[in-house]
Amino acid sequence: MALEDFTQAYIAAMLWSTNDESNESGGYPLDKNYDADDLAPEARTLIDEDCKAFYEAHSHLFTSENCFRNGCPVDVYAGHDFWLTRAGHGCGFWDGDWRPGPDETLTEASYQAGERDVEVGDDKRIYYR
Repeated sequence: MALEDFTQAYIAAMLWSTNDESNESGGYPLDKNYDADDLAPEARTLIDEDCKAFYEAHSHLFTSENCFRNGCPVDVYAGHDFWLTRAGHGCGFWDGDWRPGPDETLTEASYQAGERDVEVGDDKRIYYR
């Protein structure tokens, strides 16, 4: 299912690009010690809601004509770029893998979705706010 692929890619990007803050230097990427099964239930619900809303509003732009990334299904790449763009990383929809026009629309929509914070709780579950 395309929405599920989008969501799984979003979660994967979130886990490898977010550190666990386990030491003074920022710790380790979450995907070193955690996976999607470690999401707190309320975190998974919020992620599913965020991804569904973005996907339903913009998936018409997730086409091979609009995305130049080879070897990766467009829905997967879009989920990945949605996280990276909204989180303010140094890459995302705007970095040259998407056709001009759709890249701007998807970038702006990602920014409008707002940032989310990710952290590991004392219970070792991943929280998303």
